[in-house]
Amino acid sequence: MKRFRFSSLMLVVGLLFIYLPMLILVIYSFNASKLVTVWGGWSIKWYVGLLDNSQLMGSVVRSLEIACYTAVAAVALGTLAAFVLTRITHFKGRTLFGGLVTAPLVMPEVITGLSLLLLFVAMAQMIGWPQERGIVTIWIAHTTFCAAYVAVVVSARLRELDLSIEEAAMDLGARPWKVFFLITIPMIAPSLAAGGMMSFALSLDDLVLASFVSGPGSTTLPMEVFSAVRLGVKPEINAVASLILLAVSIVTFMVWFFSRRAEETASGRSSRPSRKVLPTPGNSPTYAGPRRRERRKSNGLTAFLRSTLNATPCHRKRPLAVRSRITQITATCVAVAVSGPAAASRCCAYWRSLLPR
Repeated sequence: MKRFRFSSLMLVVGLLFIYLPMLILVIYSFNASKLVTVWGGWSIKWYVGLLDNSQLMGSVVRSLEIACYTAVAAVALGTLAAFVLTRITHFKGRTLFGGLVTAPLVMPEVITGLSLLLLFVAMAQMIGWPQERGIVTIWIAHTTFCAAYVAVVVSARLRELDLSIEEAAMDLGARPWKVFFLITIPMIAPSLAAGGMMSFALSLDDLVLASFVSGPGSTTLPMEVFSAVRLGVKPEINAVASLILLAVSIVTFMVWFFSRRAEETASGRSSRPSRKVLPTPGNSPTYAGPRRRERRKSNGLTAFLRSTLNATPCHRKRPLAVRSRITQITATCVAVAVSGPAAASRCCAYWRSLLPR
């Protein structure tokens, strides 16, 4: 009982430590007084005054624009880097490549910002680009920093994938790029979304890199807030922060609502009485075979695949039992592919277990 009370106390203290400052900030955003530390009553004039503060609103729009560009570019580059690190296990310079991909995670932002600044200056002197530092240079700096986080998240997901589905698709003649876009990408979509949201948040919150590579007219929201805090916190800053908290809360609630709705829908479908299906040839309890009509289609497909595979020299060199089982594997995977990736994965795992070691 004491352990439960202590853990509950620590939970309450931790939640208060995180969310109490945010609550105070939201309350003081409705303060009628110009002094942040002095309460002057309730008022919404600072929210109305945001429409007249073109400099602050311009920095908000600019930060959101850069964050969107960074999220898209970081997800693309990070996914490609993660795919190379997880699927291409042996190539010259793999260790160096992995170190370069993850280096921004451990490198101080001051060093990264200074090196990018020197790079942009040298490029402007040599090739004349960029002529001036602005949104493009900030976008490049944030993409360099955020791509490392996306690579780590996506590589962790790629290592957990069942390769039998991709192997079955390539055995049926699908090209690697088609397998990547039609099979791999849908299976790693949650990690891509997580990496994109992380990149968006990191770009929106960054101050150090933007301070090094920004130029006139490209001030972001963190830079604007930092310069305002040095002279004293303005009430408009509290109003902007409250609006950002409201937007983040709405997005978080929508993600939670739709994910829970999807889980309830999936659980409702699984609770329905399943149709009677014929067992597999081995009467395996872990895999339910197709119905009679699907089995007839599978038998015709097996005959076609057997004649096709026997035409290849490398397949004819294998023992007869192995050739027959490989044909059955491919045919059964095609027959259950219409049931979704989970059924195809169970099917491939079942037949792969029957192959001789």
